[in-house]
Amino acid sequence: MMIRFFFSLLSLLVSMQVLANSLPKQAAIPGGVVIVPLSADLIVKPKVTFRGKQVAVVEHESQWVAIVGVSLSSKVGAQTLSVIQKGKGSEVLFHIEDKAYPTQHITIANKRKVNPNKSDMSRINSESAVINAALRHWTDKSVLPLPFSWPIEGQVSGLYGRRRVFNGLPRRPHSGMDIAAPTGTEIHAPAEGTVREVGNYFFNGNTIFIDHGQGLVTIFCHLDRTDVVSGQIVKRGEVIGTVGMTGRVTGPHLHLGVSLNDTRVEPRLFFPAR
Repeated sequence: MMIRFFFSLLSLLVSMQVLANSLPKQAAIPGGVVIVPLSADLIVKPKVTFRGKQVAVVEHESQWVAIVGVSLSSKVGAQTLSVIQKGKGSEVLFHIEDKAYPTQHITIANKRKVNPNKSDMSRINSESAVINAALRHWTDKSVLPLPFSWPIEGQVSGLYGRRRVFNGLPRRPHSGMDIAAPTGTEIHAPAEGTVREVGNYFFNGNTIFIDHGQGLVTIFCHLDRTDVVSGQIVKRGEVIGTVGMTGRVTGPHLHLGVSLNDTRVEPRLFFPAR
C-alpha cells in the first residue's frame, strides 16, 4: 500500500511539473505565438505589454518568459515588447516571418449574414462591446493549463487564417478553426477555467468564452445548446454545450477560437497534434 501511494504521489508531482513547464507551440508568424525569454530573477514577476495590451508571463526552466499572441495583420520584421520589472522599464525585441494564407470562397444563403442591414449593424455593434469585454478580461494566474484537450472529435473543415470571400465579397480572415460534427455532439472544456460570457450573437450564434487566465481565452461558436452560465468555473473535460449551426454557417460545426492578449491566434498551437 505504501509503495502504491509513493508511486501515485510521484506521478502527481511529475504531472504537476509537466503542467508548470508546458508552453504553446511557437510560430513566429502573423497569427502565431512567440515565446520570448525575459529574466532569470524569479523574485519579481515582470509586467509585459505588446501594442498596449498586457501579455501572459510564466515561469519556465528557471526564468520568466512572455507568451505573445501575434495578430494576422502584423507586419513582418522586428516587434517590441515593453517590460517593467522592479520599477524599471526596458524593451525586448522579437521577429516574425511572413506566411501566406490561402483564400476560401463560401456561399451564404442568408444574404444579411454577409451584408447586414441597419438594424443588424446596431445589434452587431452592441454585441461587439460584450465580446471585447470577455476577451480583454485579465485574470492573474501563475500557471496556464496547457496543453489543452480537444473539445470534440471531428473533421477539420476550416483552417485558421484563411482569407474568406462570402458570396463574392472579401471579408475578414478566419479567426479560428472549424471542426465538422453532427448537431448535438457534446463539446468539452479544453481545460479548467471560468466562463466569462455566454450569449447569442449575429455572426457567431450561440457562443461560450472560457477564461483560462492571463488573457488566454477559448471561444466556442455556432452551438446548438449551451450548458454553462457566465461566472461558472468549469473543469477540463466537462460538457459545456453541443455542436449546432447558429449564426453565419453553412452546416453544423464547432468554430474553435483561441485569444491571447486580445489577439485571435492559431488554435492548433495550444493542442496536441491531431
